[in-house]
Amino acid sequence: MAGEAPRRGLLDTNIMILRSRIAPEELPDEMAISAVTLAELSAGPHEVRPDTEQDFYFEATERARRLDVLQRAEHEFDPIPFDADAARAYGRVTAAVIAAGRKPRRRAADLMIAATAIVAELPLYTTNPDDFVGLDHLVTVIPVIRPEVPNERHSGQ
Repeated sequence: MAGEAPRRGLLDTNIMILRSRIAPEELPDEMAISAVTLAELSAGPHEVRPDTEQDFYFEATERARRLDVLQRAEHEFDPIPFDADAARAYGRVTAAVIAAGRKPRRRAADLMIAATAIVAELPLYTTNPDDFVGLDHLVTVIPVIRPEVPNERHSGQ
């Protein structure tokens, strides 16, 4: 659309994980990630559960997929740091979550990502908008349709 400014936004970690399945028109033209997202993606390969503990994915395949997401993020993005300004914004985010009757400790990484979006003055794109309930006066949350992800062990592949 002529004359429209490019959309900018901060991607939640779930967007990075599911990005290959998300329709490109649902995402901003100019994308950024938080250092907190990079931390979550870095932990992901280590959190893969063994085949003996779950039947949703194959352990080796899932670890490789998570490493691929991490490597692509590291190559494509220069993460916005969680700095002193973001730490102060995190205090406001925590207060808003408590005022909404929710517990902030259970969602610390999500709230740190929201604080980063606030400081960077970027809307936050997520497939999990419920994670950010009570923050609408602090940050613009853009819901993205969560794509269906097949159960790799039971999809006939």
